Amino acid sequence: MRFRTKCAAIATGVAAMLTVAVAADARVTKITNLVTTPLFNGQTFGTVGTYEQIRGIATGEIDPADRRNAVITDINLAPRNANGKVEYRTTFTIIKPTDMSKGSAVMLYNVPNRGNHSLPGAFLFGNDPGDGFIYKLGQTMVWSGWQGDISIAAATGPQEGIDVPVAKNADGSSVTSLTWQRFANGCRDCVAIPANTNTLAIAGVARTTATLDTTKATLISATSETQSGNKGGVVTIASSDWAWADCRTVPFPGTPDSNRVCLKNGFNSALLYQLTYTAKDPLVLGVGMAAMRDVIAFFHREAKDDAGTANPIAGQIKWVIGSGHSQSGRFQKNYLNLGFNEDENGKIVWDGMWPERAGQGGAFNIRFAQPGNISDLYEPGAEQPTWWLDYVDTTRGRPAWGLLHRCLQTNTCPLVTETYGGPEVWYSRGSTGISGTDGMQDLPVPPNVRRYYFAGTTHGGGDGGFMLQQPARAGAVMQSNPNPNTEFFRGIYVALTDWVTKGTPPPPSMYPRVTNGTLVTADDASLGYPKGVPGLPTANGVINSMLDYDYGPNYDYLGGSGVITVVPPVVKHVIPTLAVKVDSDGNEVPAAGLHSVLAQLPLGTYTGWNPISSGVFKGQEQNLAGGYVPFAKTKAERVASGDPRPSIEERYPNLWGYYYAAMQVANTLVAQRYWLAEDANRTLNTMLNDMLKSGLLPKRGEFAVGYKPNKFDPDQSTRAPLEYED
Repeated sequence: MRFRTKCAAIATGVAAMLTVAVAADARVTKITNLVTTPLFNGQTFGTVGTYEQIRGIATGEIDPADRRNAVITDINLAPRNANGKVEYRTTFTIIKPTDMSKGSAVMLYNVPNRGNHSLPGAFLFGNDPGDGFIYKLGQTMVWSGWQGDISIAAATGPQEGIDVPVAKNADGSSVTSLTWQRFANGCRDCVAIPANTNTLAIAGVARTTATLDTTKATLISATSETQSGNKGGVVTIASSDWAWADCRTVPFPGTPDSNRVCLKNGFNSALLYQLTYTAKDPLVLGVGMAAMRDVIAFFHREAKDDAGTANPIAGQIKWVIGSGHSQSGRFQKNYLNLGFNEDENGKIVWDGMWPERAGQGGAFNIRFAQPGNISDLYEPGAEQPTWWLDYVDTTRGRPAWGLLHRCLQTNTCPLVTETYGGPEVWYSRGSTGISGTDGMQDLPVPPNVRRYYFAGTTHGGGDGGFMLQQPARAGAVMQSNPNPNTEFFRGIYVALTDWVTKGTPPPPSMYPRVTNGTLVTADDASLGYPKGVPGLPTANGVINSMLDYDYGPNYDYLGGSGVITVVPPVVKHVIPTLAVKVDSDGNEVPAAGLHSVLAQLPLGTYTGWNPISSGVFKGQEQNLAGGYVPFAKTKAERVASGDPRPSIEERYPNLWGYYYAAMQVANTLVAQRYWLAEDANRTLNTMLNDMLKSGLLPKRGEFAVGYKPNKFDPDQSTRAPLEYED
């Protein structure tokens, strides 16, 4: 029985009151500018055949009085059309089998990441069309614009854009509010400061200053800043020493400009600058959520638009899976939390949902928000719940709430697969979704949710290379982390599809927990990091804690919405976040989650964190980074360097022994349904070729039983792994 069916009894009375309401008029009214293009030069994919692409523009309108839209910040200030509705226009893209009868009845809706129209990441399916994995499944894929600060005109190439309204007062005057902008290098969400520059632009659009009078704003600089906002070397810059202007070609005070800041003596790229000012004309960003809901509902269920233009996939879709990666996955959590998985007629939008590498929420329904931001100081995102079921957040004094709170009342909760790796814990505060804000317990995972943690990986996983040395990561202390996620992504996505379409439960959740001792305080001693490893920095002070902000009385903390009136926000207190226990090698322990072949047969220490090497933010977690410290190749090298970790030659006697062990790991992951057979085969082949090329392990001994000549590598001195059977 599906979770939403079982949960209907939980809130029967409430659901009845909600679903008997008259259907709202929030809907797509027309689709235009349709252009159909054959794809991939007629390449065929299995039994599905060829694919084609359809691009167009959807126009829709929403009723601001409807309860489903009332959660949109500033919807009451959005201009209305003659019908009293709020309008939007969004681009959309459909990629579908040319002959829909040969495809599946699944729509995979991909939430664009910062407008980018791509599959759920090249890391998942390979460069388009890659190995054809997603196309062989026969699914119809859909994208549409949602991020209001990327308009249709601003969208370039395959990007998706959307035109949302600008909030205005009843008399037509500008809506204004305080906001802030940060300028610094090494900061994920700051405007970067190039060397020798005197002019910097405000990030985002519709954040224009309401006045050019610099006495109405405050600009400071600082030499350092902790993660909780304590700044060192603070200097308040005199209002006469900067201007709202462009000084790139005209000397200070330059040419007046409402979106640029000019500093008389130029910006110092070694400093942090913070500007507090009053902005005007905010975009009604939350309309993008309603637009996504309506576009999906239209292509799923409607035959034609109001003008009679046919839905090009009408009658072909039975199930919809929503896929969001990184920013897009964080958007999904806000979307679900605010109730947008219920369409205009009270029906479910996403039957399945995959928020991937999304530790928290984001700023998607907030006045003057920058939706592309994530975890910088003051940025909203962790205020709304990061957990699924209702939980009383006593640490912050908030009532019981969870991401499923609204959909449980309307019987519109999807089946959810939640996946993330190290940076979602170290950077995006993901541990609170597991252990709550007190960090003392394991919050329950409901039956409609599976959670998978990929141990020792960077954001999205590495390239999977079995080479001892890896490239440096710019601005960070450790090398880049090669530990991959791709094989898990693909296997788990197929399992989610089977869950949605066949009712087949996916593999069990695998993630760190407080109760089994795998989720602990994020310091060297508690985590168990080995001492004396050359090149392994301290983990102390690296992790992003959760900050309890005061955003003012007009901010909705449970919904991650509203208007921030305390600027810059006040940090009321710091809530420590947890991280994953490690073994004597510094690798995350087996019970903490899913481990790849490389993680189970390591060539070094793989971390989900990597501190910034210098500058204002030195020692703090770099933007969604992971790190890697290789083992010494020989015992002699290890002893000479003082490395306590056994060397490669002490661990693995020869290549074929390593190969055989890797094959056993891969076989187990396939049997458990976390990997697909073809991915296991490819991984083992890559491993063998990498190690033969590098000469890392001696080629002593005979080939293990089951090896076959390599049909992928013209060098027949190598051997392919055992071929798997589906």
